[in-house]
Amino acid sequence: QVQLVESGGDLVQAGGSLRLSCAASGRTFSAYAMGWFRQAPGKEREFVAAITWRGGSTVYADSVKGRFTISRDNAKNTVYLQMNSLKPEDAAVYCCAAARSWTIVGDDEGYDYWGQGTQVTVSS
Repeated sequence: QVQLVESGGDLVQAGGSLRLSCAASGRTFSAYAMGWFRQAPGKEREFVAAITWRGGSTVYADSVKGRFTISRDNAKNTVYLQMNSLKPEDAAVYCCAAARSWTIVGDDEGYDYWGQGTQVTVSS
């Protein structure tokens, strides 16, 4: 089992920045690829970004590419999502997730464990 707890969500003005954190406990954190997803009210959950076990590779949704950066610190069992140039359409509940396999990290079916999420609100 892996327990995931997100933090860092807040209300921010459009154009601003936030850094989300996801702290993991339980099984070896470095054994899992990590991803961030988001879900806005009335919309399906969508992939945001993912990072491999040691952080050597990352992948992003086109909607956030160039604005968001995913990173991890395995010594701290934490994955981060730096979000810059935020837009109102970025507002959502952001969840982190852990995956044993890198095969389908762009799909929520590829993940084994999920956090509860943290709310990001962007005012225009």
